[in-house]
Amino acid sequence: MNICAPFIRRPVGTSLLAIGLFLAGMIAYHFMPVAAIPRVDFPMINVGASLPGADPATVASSLAAPLERRLAQIAGVTEITSVSTLGGCGITIQFDLNRNVDGAARDVQAAINASAGDLPINLPNPPTYRKINPADAPVMILAMQSDILPPVQVFEYGDSIIGQRLSQVEGVSQAIISGADKSAVRVQVNPGALASTGLSLEDVRSLLSQVNVDSPKGSFDGDQLSYALASNDQLLEGKGYQNLILTQRSNAPIRLNALGRAFDGTENARVAGWSGTNRAVLVIIFKQSDANVIETVDRIRAVLPQLERWIPPSVKIRELSDRTTTIRASVHDVQFALLLSIALVVMVIFLFLRRFWPTFIASITVPLALAGTFAFMYLCHYSIDNLSLMAVTISVGFVVDDAIVVIENIHRFIENGEEPMQAAFKGARQIGFTVI
Repeated sequence: MNICAPFIRRPVGTSLLAIGLFLAGMIAYHFMPVAAIPRVDFPMINVGASLPGADPATVASSLAAPLERRLAQIAGVTEITSVSTLGGCGITIQFDLNRNVDGAARDVQAAINASAGDLPINLPNPPTYRKINPADAPVMILAMQSDILPPVQVFEYGDSIIGQRLSQVEGVSQAIISGADKSAVRVQVNPGALASTGLSLEDVRSLLSQVNVDSPKGSFDGDQLSYALASNDQLLEGKGYQNLILTQRSNAPIRLNALGRAFDGTENARVAGWSGTNRAVLVIIFKQSDANVIETVDRIRAVLPQLERWIPPSVKIRELSDRTTTIRASVHDVQFALLLSIALVVMVIFLFLRRFWPTFIASITVPLALAGTFAFMYLCHYSIDNLSLMAVTISVGFVVDDAIVVIENIHRFIENGEEPMQAAFKGARQIGFTVI
């Protein structure tokens, strides 16, 4: 059986098929993701829980241990890593490579729900989970700096404007705002003064939560009009808490300023970020797994001028890290090596064969084979990275070598007196299967 016979008999159809394959390959090359290394998706999930004020030992025994017992019962778990810190813990679960991460996420949520009865009752929020990939790294880190505004206000702009807008950029999976935290009122209490009143820290916390509740006030309804009631009774600044009456002892009110002080601060005072030697709020940007990292970063840069108009002029945004710098250079270098190898191969063929048509056929075969390869890579969800481009570069030599072998075998039959069509059939039949 001659595999090449249908293509030899129908040169017009073969030419059209080759043109279609070339166009399909060029289109696939444009839509393929670009990365430094091939993408490998590991089914891993991270579970986080917080217990403010608890030391690491308490977190490990009362928070991490119940979660670990439930998570270890999930099928396909290969490794569980837990880290307990001051006020919270993080648990990383790794599954078998053949386990679907979406199904594993549902099992993790079920395990978290099942462990609710074993967890402390004073958790501010239930444990949460998110899918992670250890191969993922931030594609870009931005620094927001201001010489006038404090980091808390810069964080508010980053959290409410910058982070939300960047998360909507095509190819971006999430934008994390770090280096500061949300504003909050912090209360410091003198233990000696507190003990003299017979109160505990839990009593103070409970009383503060009761006096600062922003609840509905109701409304007045008439025959023709309805009025909604509103008031400004919620305290938003630390100075408003100073004169709060916590309780009464011996018919005398005990105010907060008699036990300690309230001041404006942040929810977490142990978070900070720097750009060089200056305080800054960091915007850490991750890309989607199937996104083109270079195009994603270019879209982010195109949006930055618009974002700078949405925030005060005193807040400056600058690039702190760009992962695509090395990726662009390495991919460009491999692409140049690929084009150079093609040019050198064609030049060597022409110098040794000294015939136009064999050289032309080999020159056409190389880009056609490359286009077909890119089309196949796109269907297999491969990416353009250093390894795939190096493999394509090496394969160019095999493609040219096979093309020369077929040409020379057909030319041998022509020199023996065969007609060109018969020589093409015989030459291709002898080595066609071996070449494929």
